[in-house]
Amino acid sequence: MSKKDKTPGRGKWALIYTGAFILSFAASAIFKMTYDPTHGKYKADWSDSVGTVYTDISYGKGAANKFDLYVPADNSKESYGLVVYLHAGGFATGDKADDKEMLQWLCSLGYVSAGINYTLFNDDHPDASVYSQSMEIKEAMPYVVDEAKKLGYNVDRMAVSGGSAGGCLALIYGLRDADTSPVPVKMIFEAVGPAAFYHEDWTNYGLDQNSEAAAGLFTTMAGTEITVDMIENHSYTEQVRPISADMWVNENSVPIVCAYGEQDKICPFASSTRLVEQLEKYNIPHDYYILPHSGHGLQNDSKLSAQYMDKVTEYLDKYMR
Repeated sequence: MSKKDKTPGRGKWALIYTGAFILSFAASAIFKMTYDPTHGKYKADWSDSVGTVYTDISYGKGAANKFDLYVPADNSKESYGLVVYLHAGGFATGDKADDKEMLQWLCSLGYVSAGINYTLFNDDHPDASVYSQSMEIKEAMPYVVDEAKKLGYNVDRMAVSGGSAGGCLALIYGLRDADTSPVPVKMIFEAVGPAAFYHEDWTNYGLDQNSEAAAGLFTTMAGTEITVDMIENHSYTEQVRPISADMWVNENSVPIVCAYGEQDKICPFASSTRLVEQLEKYNIPHDYYILPHSGHGLQNDSKLSAQYMDKVTEYLDKYMR
């Protein structure tokens, strides 16, 4: 297939995918303003007595290559844990500032916390992909650790986390890139992040029935060409492996706590079951929350949403202290 032939298809299906995630993010942003199943349990009363935030620290040459760093007011400890939280937005929108409350709460627990921006897929950056974003996150980590140390916080362990697109990127870093991390990765927590890329799972986009759509969408996400023939003969595994977290699970993988909505129309629920199958295969400690009545916002199972956050704090206490 020539470049001329494949570009229109890729653009068509990439726009469908991106549009769905943008709509999802917009709805989630409104929802977050009014919904809190924990009734403020996981929010910090932020002030200088809790911590300080340093914004827009550069880690690369790109305009989006910036991170925010939250450091606790108590700087007397010999070492600190770092928790990185990656923002949502369907890989096409969103910003680290959207997770300010989460980062403040993590900092209030005594962790150094960081939100990292990455180059989004849009008209200005049509070649951005899940893969290129994952590589930017990997590039950013040494800068985050070094900046914390410059400020007097000796970071010697870390957790990586996020929601939706950020959850996907957190899984990729925590499973694919943990062995190159500047400090040991101890755990992952995430919600509704695509964890596997098999076209038959992406029924909410009709990719199981449309090979052209699957090839176009997965080409955009993987950042490398995937043809219709590769979809139809299932030979594209190596092309999507760099962005498929489930393929990186092994006996040395870190503990994971995750939550998924069984009615999710944005992130294929089946991608989470593939991840969990691998975690079980290798006996990796994990807690997997299925919210049976919820979609991408995890909004219809309040008790389970709260239990997920309770379990996150348990994991932080167990693996990050």
